[in-house]
Amino acid sequence: QVQLVESGGGLVQAGGSLRLSCAASGRTFSNYHMGWFRQAPGKERDFVAAITWSGRTTYYADSVKGRFTISRDNAKNTVHLQMSSLKPEDTAVYYCAADSGLQFSDYGNGQRYDYWGQGTQVTVSS
Repeated sequence: QVQLVESGGGLVQAGGSLRLSCAASGRTFSNYHMGWFRQAPGKERDFVAAITWSGRTTYYADSVKGRFTISRDNAKNTVHLQMSSLKPEDTAVYYCAADSGLQFSDYGNGQRYDYWGQGTQVTVSS
């Protein structure tokens, strides 16, 4: 089992920045690829960003590319999502997720992830 706890959400004006963190406990964090997803009210959960277990490779949704940066610190069992130039359409509950699979080609598919956090609310005002 892996427990994931997100933090860092809040209310920010458009154009502002937030840094989300996800703290992991339980099994060896470095064994897991990690992803961030978000879900806005009345919408499906969407992929945001992902990072391989080593941190060497990152992936982003087109909607956040160039504005968001995912990173991880395996020594501290944490993954971060630095969000800049925020837009009202970024408003959502953001979830981190852990994937134990060897291959990570389907990183945007939420169903492949094994563990999920409870989510943190991000609200961007216009």
